[in-house]
Amino acid sequence: MLTGSPASDLSLSPEESSATPRPASSVSNGGEKTLFGACGTIHRTFYDHKVRFVRDLPCGDTRVYLEIPIRRVPCKRFGKVKRESLEFISDNPFYTKRFSYFVGRRCRASSIRDVAKEAYMDWHTVKELEKQYMRERLGRTGTPGPKIIGIDEVSIRKGHTYRIVVSDLIRERPIWFGGTDRSEASMDAFCKWLGPKKSKGIEVAVMEMWKPFLKSTKKKGHAPQAAVLFDKFHAIRHLGEALDKVRRSEYHRLSGKDKAFVKGPRYTLLSRWENLSLPGRRSLKKLLSANKRLQTAYLLQGSFDPLWGYRREGWARRFFDSWKESLKWQRLEPFEKFAAIVERNWSGIAAHCEAEEKFSPGFVEGVNTKIRVIQRRAYGLRDEESLRPKVLTCMLPEIGNGHIPPTRFRDEPH
Repeated sequence: MLTGSPASDLSLSPEESSATPRPASSVSNGGEKTLFGACGTIHRTFYDHKVRFVRDLPCGDTRVYLEIPIRRVPCKRFGKVKRESLEFISDNPFYTKRFSYFVGRRCRASSIRDVAKEAYMDWHTVKELEKQYMRERLGRTGTPGPKIIGIDEVSIRKGHTYRIVVSDLIRERPIWFGGTDRSEASMDAFCKWLGPKKSKGIEVAVMEMWKPFLKSTKKKGHAPQAAVLFDKFHAIRHLGEALDKVRRSEYHRLSGKDKAFVKGPRYTLLSRWENLSLPGRRSLKKLLSANKRLQTAYLLQGSFDPLWGYRREGWARRFFDSWKESLKWQRLEPFEKFAAIVERNWSGIAAHCEAEEKFSPGFVEGVNTKIRVIQRRAYGLRDEESLRPKVLTCMLPEIGNGHIPPTRFRDEPH
């Protein structure tokens, strides 16, 4: 039975651990082979060996080290003597792969500083092991060939610093994170990375109502054949902003107690009726009964929701024309501007009639929220190169310990 404290170490010799390497010598015994790490050549001899302590998964609160003789191999191709390659050792030769995967999984739920404190390791070492874990996860996914993509921008720091995130909505994972801003040139960088062959396979592109994204997608050699679908969550946001503008105009128009009465229930007015508590519903009902313009604006906002439920564009268009007709003589300028935005981008909004049955457009906003959680957990990331793999792996499945017996290559029985 193994016992120890968090600060204690437990060293296992080759005979005591699962690692059972043979004693090193200038000539391998029993047909044992040595793999050269640089070029992958298998050698039957080795130059020398050195015993190294490699950290493995802990046993309870006790650290475990494997005592392994590491060989060095002379290679005629490179003319150098290099360390052998062992399958169960990570890129950092002082840690096993399964331990580096363990550290990488812990970094998904905690900050690097907390993991380093828990594992009694240096901060920079934990960061490098996490990078190896994320590279391994990305390597197992292969090169993406998306059919339906979602495009959105995310703010990475203050000062309107944006990066573009492109997601595969069928596989539900981010596939590209980059650019220098949210311009057309940054979107062109994604199409260049994906290549013209795979860009031709894109059938639907979900994006917000932002012209640079649309222009880049429709360029020749990118994805001009893709049907563009504007994200309904951004459209609903524009409608909510129109309602808030009406509320603010009423606030500036009124005076005295009436002014304070309109200012108070702002978020109550912007919330859906079914999401309000009983006191919130009473407050909203009192506000709408006291101000006719706000009542009209609130009803217009709620009556727009059935548009997303139509499955044929003709019926959706008839509904929108009827909703737009109801704006006449209401003197609600923010709603008239919103109707003009929908009119200009009708083709992308009408695409919801057929495409929404195939995927969930809300995944695009979900990825944006996931990125904000990653940034908040790390209290801000020092470099963008650390954020990129975190974003690309945030939806990928975890890698298990993957216990690999630490044995060397042997000849197959004849």
